[in-house]
Amino acid sequence: KMAEKQEEPSNTQNGEPDNAEEGEDKKKKKLKREDLPPFEIVTGERLPAIFFKFQFRNVEYSSGRNKTFLCYVLETQGKESVTSRGYLEDEHAAAHAEMAFFNTILPKCESSLRYNVTWYVSSSPCVTCADRITETLKKNKNLRLTIMVGRLFMWEEPEMQAALKKMKSAGCKLRIMKPQDFEYVWQNFVEQEEGEEAKAFVPWEDIQENFQYYEEKLAEIL
Repeated sequence: KMAEKQEEPSNTQNGEPDNAEEGEDKKKKKLKREDLPPFEIVTGERLPAIFFKFQFRNVEYSSGRNKTFLCYVLETQGKESVTSRGYLEDEHAAAHAEMAFFNTILPKCESSLRYNVTWYVSSSPCVTCADRITETLKKNKNLRLTIMVGRLFMWEEPEMQAALKKMKSAGCKLRIMKPQDFEYVWQNFVEQEEGEEAKAFVPWEDIQENFQYYEEKLAEIL
């Protein structure tokens, strides 16, 4: 996984105080690899606000953001509709969050049911995950997938552009998250402090410009 990530500029460029994350990192580094719990699917729980504010930021230089957070809404339509939601991250996953979704949350699609899946993901999938999404959609005509992404991952690479085009032709809807999509994730997937009124979502300064920037890039690619 590390090999896929290109070297990225240091975080000072984002003008972000990252002390909170650094403290976390130091704690993590103390844990030896084998001490990490096996990958588990977190369902029903919400992701910590600090992760959301850092990982979902739609910045252009995504230094330090080499994890994928995937919030999902899965609607299964049969005799009655069932909706489930949760989030996945690939911190110590054997697989990226996108793969983990298909391996664990939706390992098989029953042909008699229809599945509407929406993902809210911090960044668009890598080539391998994009190919897996394409194959899964081709195989399961009763699966509809909409992916809302905060940022585009390595979108200048021709191989990446080709993989995104294939996803689109397999019926995947790929969209860039608008400010109101970030707000939706904040309200539905992020931990709110116990006993407090739910805090309102506070958009960051360049949220709208960054959305427009990525939306233009995506339109050019697709």
